[in-house]
Amino acid sequence: MSPKTEKALLIVLMLVMFTNIVDFMIMMPLSPFLMQEMHVTTATFGLLVSAYSLTAGVSSLLATSLADRFDRRHALLACYAGLVVSTLACATANSFYTLLLGRCIAGFFGGVIGSICLAIVGDVIPNERRGRAMSWVMMGFSLSAVFGVPLGLVIATHSNWRWPFGVLSIVCVLVLAIAARVVPSVRGHLAAQAGQPRAGMLESYRELLSVPNHWWACGATGCLMLSGFTVIPYISPSLVANVGMPASALIYVYLVGGALTLLTRPVIGGLTDRYPRNRVLGALVLMSFVPIILVTQTLPLSLVWQLVIGGAFFVFVSGRFIPAMALVTGATEPRMRGRLMAFNSALQNFAGGVAAMLAGAMMSQDAAGRLLHYGWVGGLSCAFGLLAVWVASRVKMVS
Repeated sequence: MSPKTEKALLIVLMLVMFTNIVDFMIMMPLSPFLMQEMHVTTATFGLLVSAYSLTAGVSSLLATSLADRFDRRHALLACYAGLVVSTLACATANSFYTLLLGRCIAGFFGGVIGSICLAIVGDVIPNERRGRAMSWVMMGFSLSAVFGVPLGLVIATHSNWRWPFGVLSIVCVLVLAIAARVVPSVRGHLAAQAGQPRAGMLESYRELLSVPNHWWACGATGCLMLSGFTVIPYISPSLVANVGMPASALIYVYLVGGALTLLTRPVIGGLTDRYPRNRVLGALVLMSFVPIILVTQTLPLSLVWQLVIGGAFFVFVSGRFIPAMALVTGATEPRMRGRLMAFNSALQNFAGGVAAMLAGAMMSQDAAGRLLHYGWVGGLSCAFGLLAVWVASRVKMVS
């Protein structure tokens, strides 16, 4: 693959990740609008967030035994088309339960898209350049925060919460058309299996899960999800209810945070290629504790200080996943990479769903609507982060 073709592929995968992450993330900043219109509690809202994650986990488990049986191009396009339809379903939802159903369908298709994108990177990009390539693809997170989420908030502020999903579905159609032209056939993993009997679903699971290194790699990202998603879904409602920030000002939190990650992700990717990945991960986890504690204390600070704290949160909490995902892609043989990425995605989604529900159950609201015990959630988040560092230290690089 020529450098020009490789760069085009990475940009398209970044756009796919961008729209996929916006589809997932948009629920969290829209929480004040949804909680007001549908009169739901923090625990009920946590169910909306968890619905996506848990169904994404189920689909990823199914993909674990099937991911390496198909051309990765075909798998990506099929799942992305399903995401387009489900996002449109969310836009037309007229009640809590129809929205919940739409989020479940979106999670089923969207949950495996990230693992397919990362498996493609693992297959076509050499190991010595994989960290930087990961940072390019995962820059979709930054773009979603800089452009996707703020734009969604603007649209919701001037209309209602349904319109962001409608606009996103139109953007997804355009990205799908571009991906169909740019993403090449990725069949190297199929060639490696040529002449070998195809394993059944249970045998496929057994082969994958019998390798301890796979468990350590996936366990590290699972702990990071537990750490992040005990806190992330409740940042917006805590800023509005506890700090007193206007819902319209949430745009700036995501805009500044996303812009900073856009600048820092290539740097973190370069460090991931230069130094041992578990050490880079450990340093980022420790630095992330400062903004995690500050965010969950909901300090009554000015907007400028809230943007500083939020920006640091975005940079370090999201940046942890660059070395972590580079660890996962290198922890297995190429012939099992698709299955491992799908299983890792399943574990991440289950962990994210459990984390959101756990945090929602730990917190409550007072008569004024303020969130209580969010600080306890911050302490739990840091504990999960420390566990992630220890688990990552056990991972060995294979390819």
